[in-house]
Amino acid sequence: YEFVACQAANKGVLILSEFAGAAQSLGAGAILVNPWNVAEVASSIGYALNMSADEREKRHHHNFLHVTTHTSQGWAETFVSELNETIVEAQLRSRQIPPPLPIEAAVDRYACSNNRLLILGFDATLTEPLDALWRKGNQIKELKHKIRSDLREPLRKLCDDPKTTVLVLSGSNRNALDNNFGDFNLWLAAENGIFLRATMGEWMMTMPENTSMDWVDSVKHVFEYFTQRTPRSHFELRETSLIWDYRYSDAEFGRLQARDLLMHLWTGPISNLSLDVVQGSQSIEVRSVGVTKGAAIDRILGEIVHNKGMKEPIDYVLCMGHFLAKDEDIYSYFELMLPSETPTSSSSQVPTPFGTPTAGSTAAPLKKQHSLSPGKKSSFIGESMLDPMMGADRMSLLEGSSLINLQAENYFSCSVARKRSKSRYLLRSSDEVLELLRGMANHC
Repeated sequence: YEFVACQAANKGVLILSEFAGAAQSLGAGAILVNPWNVAEVASSIGYALNMSADEREKRHHHNFLHVTTHTSQGWAETFVSELNETIVEAQLRSRQIPPPLPIEAAVDRYACSNNRLLILGFDATLTEPLDALWRKGNQIKELKHKIRSDLREPLRKLCDDPKTTVLVLSGSNRNALDNNFGDFNLWLAAENGIFLRATMGEWMMTMPENTSMDWVDSVKHVFEYFTQRTPRSHFELRETSLIWDYRYSDAEFGRLQARDLLMHLWTGPISNLSLDVVQGSQSIEVRSVGVTKGAAIDRILGEIVHNKGMKEPIDYVLCMGHFLAKDEDIYSYFELMLPSETPTSSSSQVPTPFGTPTAGSTAAPLKKQHSLSPGKKSSFIGESMLDPMMGADRMSLLEGSSLINLQAENYFSCSVARKRSKSRYLLRSSDEVLELLRGMANHC
């Protein structure tokens, strides 16, 4: 690898043992030999010394592309990502079911706060219940999710409240969010926070450095194949990810097909790529390593604070959605913003997920620390430089945590219709989401 990296100018030829591990990755450009066959090794050396410049360059190009793409940093990111996956899977097995959200307490705390932030998921949170997406014969009547009609009025009131900032953070693409929320005064974050805009502005893009989408076509072929062999399944090609959805298929057959699809992916198109395979309850998504809602939220909030010229600290946060387990790191983000100590006092209390009242606290919030200083770049979303897109100005480098002053009783993380979760509370359906948002809208 070091030899190849040093040969950009000379286009040197690599002679490699066919028994070496690197033969699997550099064999396309190297001359492979059996090192025990002395005559073959000698012949290969002679061939390399007399090789034409054109062939030397072509061989070097194959190997140089591999070495510069599959870097040690890329390997480390993939390793850490897969390590995190095992942690998430272990947590899912032992995760407790959160208690129901005390809606009245959440509404009361909302009414008493001065600068509120509402982070809302879209699919299965603001949309019609899944049961309403009924089938007609063997055909699905409606695949495009739409915001519930009875949610539009309370959501509009919340969006128009000067004390409230509403962010819809979804895995859906930009068009889906534009079509549903284009006439609301709120913020939209599409594809797990990679794309961001206020509805009055232009879309901006957040991406890690050196992110390549060359893998899309090969993964798409696999998804197309399994869509054809799995009735009533479908796949969605987004700008930065691919999703295969089998929620409308026969449950048992869909699970078998999903297992087979994963084997095809791991042994084929993504075997050597820095990608995450995110498994939902009835879906499989392929996305770049490090793309999660929690990784993006800090920079999203930094842009919101900068854009709105926000001066007063955010003292109330509601974060709710039907998020995948991998994206529940957004709940942890705000947990880090809470005071490190919460001494008991006589102030108003709300139940915690563990059944113990948590009192208000005057302790200073424990801010999340970043090693990235303004102006420097990193290859991780959440710390990376945010690039302009479609004529938009460069996004702010302010950390989103800079204006959060959150007490424990004013933070409500809620999973919607997903019982195993690390959120604080549970909302069992979009009907309870409607009840909550209507209660808040009555105080606008």
